[in-house]
Amino acid sequence: MGVVLNARQRVREAVIADIVAEARRQLAIQGAAALSLRAVARELGMASSAMYRYVASRDELLTALIVEGYDALGGVAEAAAASGGPAWQRWRAVCRAIREWALEHPHEYALLYGSPVPDYQAPGSTVGPASRVTLVLAGVLLDAHRARELVSRGEPALSAAMAVEAERVALGALPGVPLPTVARAVVAWAQLFGQISFELFGRFHGVIADTEILFDHAVAVMADQLGIKPPPVTASRGG
Repeated sequence: MGVVLNARQRVREAVIADIVAEARRQLAIQGAAALSLRAVARELGMASSAMYRYVASRDELLTALIVEGYDALGGVAEAAAASGGPAWQRWRAVCRAIREWALEHPHEYALLYGSPVPDYQAPGSTVGPASRVTLVLAGVLLDAHRARELVSRGEPALSAAMAVEAERVALGALPGVPLPTVARAVVAWAQLFGQISFELFGRFHGVIADTEILFDHAVAVMADQLGIKPPPVTASRGG
């Protein structure tokens, strides 16, 4: 009996994988707002009624795509962070890995960080996967703080209201890190994904010829804002 159940489960998982793969293909063609179970069923040669045995609704299918995307991006970021080296090197590696994934998966990135899908409300099951890449970035900064690789910026104290916001973030992801640094980390997080979104959605067209050069500069600027010590400058040999 157990063998039969396992076989049925494997078949079910294979069908669901096919459904998600077809939904991902349609996402690239027509966008998330136009995604429908009926269209996915038609392309897979399934009856619409049979589709509901595997996926209860369009929203459930969108959630599966979102979780898959966040997990893929989180895995890429985690691998980059594990590459080792000082904090500045790891920060750059993680930022580059996030950008490369976005450029290779523009439609999945747009689903995660683009315009909200009309009438869709992400369930709580997306929170954990969505947090993975953010926690990687926070982990690099936390490691830098603990390894004394952060430079004090000597900036004015935060307002009382901003200190409350920073404290909330610190408790969740950056325990022990000075609150001004935590506040800058939130800004850098927004800058990173804003930079990628501007590039991916063509906002630099006609302004910046080489967006990769701009991105590397932005990564260095963000690291400086965070106080992450840069690598030592190697003196060039004069002729």
